[in-house]
This record gives sequence, C-alpha cells and structure tokens, in this order.
Amino acid sequence: MHQEITLSREVEAIQIPSGDLISLPAGIKVMITQALGGTYTVATPQGLARIKAENADALGIDLTAEKDKRSAAAEALAAGDLEGAVWAQLKLVYDPEIPVNIVDLGLVYDCRIEKDGEDADVEVKMTLTAPGCGMGPTIAADAQSKILLLDGIRNARVDIVWDPVWNQDMISEEGKMKLGMI
Repeated sequence: MHQEITLSREVEAIQIPSGDLISLPAGIKVMITQALGGTYTVATPQGLARIKAENADALGIDLTAEKDKRSAAAEALAAGDLEGAVWAQLKLVYDPEIPVNIVDLGLVYDCRIEKDGEDADVEVKMTLTAPGCGMGPTIAADAQSKILLLDGIRNARVDIVWDPVWNQDMISEEGKMKLGMI
C-alpha cells in the first residue's frame, strides 16, 4: 500500500464520493489508499476511485491465495450458524473512505433471515454516515453481493434507511479503536 502502481489495463471504477462510474485507462498511475473487503480505494490524478476485486489483476494483485483462506463466514456456516455467517460477510463491506467495516461503523441496523427449507432470504436495513453520500447504492450492492456468496441464500435485499439518524456513538469499540477515537 501507498506505493505508486501503473494500471496494466483499463478498468471500470466508481468515483468517490459521487458514486459515478468512470473508466481508468491503462498506464495511469494510482496509489492504493485502502484495500479492505475485497475492494481497492485508489488515489488517481482525478481524485479517489474504488476498484472491485475482479479488477485486482490490473493493480498487479493476485487474489488466488486470498480465496484459499478460510473465512469467518465459512466457519460459521460449517457450525450451522447462518446468521453468524451473514454478519461475518457484512463485516467484509467497507465505506471506501473509512477503514472500518459497516458493522463496526454502526451502519447496519437490522438483519433478518427467513428460512424456507434449505434456502433462506435475507433482509438488511442499513444507513450511511451522511445522507448525501453518493456511494450509498454501491455500498448496499456490495453488502448484498457478499451475502449472496453464502451457500443457502436464495435472495438478499439491502435497504438504506435514515431512521434513526446515524451518529458516532453507534461505532463499536473496535471501530473506535481503529479510528483512533479511544
């Protein structure tokens, strides 16, 4: 991290904080400022952008070894704890500007799981740190896709809500420690 990287190919990215889709050309120099939850926040000459894991190769990153690691979600599923697995997946989702996952930021207000035989539907209610955040739909879609990666999940819906209004008191102790607040 924090070293200049030249993109090996053109990649689609999301501009931060607007949430607009942009194209970063091959040969552009970027610097990874955050690599959490399978996404990469990069500083470009035009500002910050978020690159998905599927484009990590353009940054020179090999994800094969990372995929082989046993995740907390896999361990929870092996133990028959679907709810624990969903929460573990949500902890892999990050605001691209804040190095704390959405669970420890206190952004996830509710997680309901409805089982129907072997399959389950998941409904999550979450908020954002600011109502005008253009990254909201991207963060919600990231949460949904992480949940859908779990075996046995038929559907996942992530809704952004504004009640109650988020404040810094909702950040977990672990999140506050990462942010240097305690």
